[in-house]
Amino acid sequence: MITLKSAREIEGMRKSGAVLAGVHLGLRNLIRPGLSTWDIEKFSREYIESHGAIASEIGFDGYKYATCVSINDEVAHGIPRRGLDLKKGDIVKVDMCVNLDGYESDSCWTYAVGKISPENQRLMDVTKKALYLGIDQAIIGNRIGDIGHAIQQYTEVENNYGDIRELIGHGIQPTIHEEPNVPHYGEAGKGLRLREGMTITIEPMITRGTWRLNTRVTPHDNWEYYVTEDGSMAAQYEHTLAITKDGPKILTSQDPEFDAKYL
Repeated sequence: MITLKSAREIEGMRKSGAVLAGVHLGLRNLIRPGLSTWDIEKFSREYIESHGAIASEIGFDGYKYATCVSINDEVAHGIPRRGLDLKKGDIVKVDMCVNLDGYESDSCWTYAVGKISPENQRLMDVTKKALYLGIDQAIIGNRIGDIGHAIQQYTEVENNYGDIRELIGHGIQPTIHEEPNVPHYGEAGKGLRLREGMTITIEPMITRGTWRLNTRVTPHDNWEYYVTEDGSMAAQYEHTLAITKDGPKILTSQDPEFDAKYL
């Protein structure tokens, strides 16, 4: 079932999103070569809890952590691992969900670890732009397929990157995963029509190679996560947003100036 949110509910999600954005802003200054992925988890959990919020991923489908931390060819659902240190040139994706006073938000960001290659920087830039091209399609009367088509056209057709199929965006609120599904590929003019009050995530996962995935399992807790089939680098950017009569409104913005038209 898809629920249409009131202005009050959207404002609650915006406040939740502000806490989540604050974590990402803090990570910009924290992430560096030599940092353990467990340090990312520790910082994020402490930040969320110190702002009166809850890390929603803890306990969701048996997950134990506040964050998913995925490095290089790891696409998604990587766990924070003690003793796994970031290296210069890595790119790391940090994904998390926050609940503040019953309101959910969800956002992922990709970070460069020290100086990275021009190829990986371009991947990050294209993926972030793809996110915003998808957001631009999230207007009343458009369809889910318009979002996916815009992303796929830019990433696969124009830039010859891989656009992950298996992992997709979704509705959000009152839980972190609600209907509808929001693929990052598709056909313009197809799919569910967008309505005022819908709240969704758009979260393209883009690779320098194939869109196909393999799985790996962490040895100590038997947790399965996703990697690119060909070992190519992957990036991801994600915002939570609301469909409104004034256009898409980003609820997890980290940059009021950059996101001015969406606030």
